[in-house]
Amino acid sequence: MKQSIRRQFALIFTGLMAMTILLCLIINNLFLERYYISSKTKVIRGAYEVIRQAANNGSYESDAFVEELNNVCSVSNIAVCVMDSNSQLKYVSTNAGRELEAALFRYIFDMQGVPDTSIEQTDEYVIEQTSNGKNDYLIMFGRLSDGISIIMRTPIESIRESVDVANRFFLYAGLIGALIGGVIIWLASGRISKPIKKLSDISEQMVQLKFEAKYAGREKNEIGLLGENINKLSESLEKAISELKTANNELQKDIEKKEQIDEMRKEFLANVSHELKTPIALIQGYAEGLAEAVNDDPESRSFYCDVIMDEAEKMHRMVQKLLTLNQIEFGNEMANMERFDLTEDIKTFLATTKMLADQHEIEIHMDDYEACYVWGDRGMAADVLSNYFSNAVNHCSGERKIVLKLEKKEHTVRVSVFNTGEPIPEESLPHLWEKFYKVDKARTREYGGSGIGLSIVKALMDSMHQAYGVENYNNGVAFWFELELCESPA
Repeated sequence: MKQSIRRQFALIFTGLMAMTILLCLIINNLFLERYYISSKTKVIRGAYEVIRQAANNGSYESDAFVEELNNVCSVSNIAVCVMDSNSQLKYVSTNAGRELEAALFRYIFDMQGVPDTSIEQTDEYVIEQTSNGKNDYLIMFGRLSDGISIIMRTPIESIRESVDVANRFFLYAGLIGALIGGVIIWLASGRISKPIKKLSDISEQMVQLKFEAKYAGREKNEIGLLGENINKLSESLEKAISELKTANNELQKDIEKKEQIDEMRKEFLANVSHELKTPIALIQGYAEGLAEAVNDDPESRSFYCDVIMDEAEKMHRMVQKLLTLNQIEFGNEMANMERFDLTEDIKTFLATTKMLADQHEIEIHMDDYEACYVWGDRGMAADVLSNYFSNAVNHCSGERKIVLKLEKKEHTVRVSVFNTGEPIPEESLPHLWEKFYKVDKARTREYGGSGIGLSIVKALMDSMHQAYGVENYNNGVAFWFELELCESPA
């Protein structure tokens, strides 16, 4: 801020005071002397009117007239000399009235000499400014109707010297007044500029989108009203920006979701195209072989048909899994939370998969656990267990064992499916839950895996908001998931 309001107030006041003092000095020099002479002339003219009225009334020889004229001479510092038509003195003031007698005679006999200055002249009197070398005077000579002659004189001080003294005094007084006024205006303007500075600071913070500061002044003037309006503006802006940020966040989420969906769609198309390319090529090749009768023997035709049906079944399973995963990821399949006995469901599942395990010569082991009641979606939990078990069967090697465990914690129970075999490489663990990710593509192709099963597990567990994971052991791998424990029925 180059110049504050407070400083501007002080500079404006100082400039006005300087202009006022200068104007007064000019007026004094130009008009004070004239005004002073005019005032003295008015005084003499007033005394003349008193004498003229007394002469007209014939009372200028009375005691009352003498007393009144003495008062005028004393108050106005006027010397008066009155002479009748017989050259007899009728009145002489006590303050140098005798000195005027000779001057009156000279005037009567027209021997008064040339006056220094003639100020006013009529048929009855003339007022002149004169000097005796020491003092300056205003003198009035006049004749009344009865032949009475008068002379009046009043001293005038050296007006130029008086003007100089008055100017110096006024200059000093003006400077002192300007200094005192400057201090007062500086202090007074502080009361005005301080709240304005506060409002300026608040507005600067508002520019930086900081709305914590509020104006707390209680002025009952325009500044107070401005402060209230700035507070209201701050609240309105804060609310509007908050709503805008909320809308922007929602828009950003929508954009991110759209980008995610687009990315998922691209990834889905790329992966599906890749996964379907091999079975479609096989089906096409063997179908062309049948059509062209490459081998006419029934055994070859049966083999070709088996390959076609097997590849078509793999494609069917993969499409079904993709549809299931799509339904879960887009929220079309919501978790239906219910309470059920997890132990009983696992035992029932193992009973139905015993034949599959026997076909792969796999030994299944599970301790005899008591009833364990949990909260969750029963169907989703069964699908997770089925995917874990299928994955364990397909990767089981070595001792060819699958072990199922239930481990109760404080609020959850963990179900783990362990299979003997090779541990999963550490760099592959974070990618297991990605769609179409395969650790060993050759082996996965061998048993017809699509790399979607664990993605379905991730979607199902996220839908139920429960934990899941995988752990490596020296002799195998264990996949696990957790469900929320609940009170067992009475």
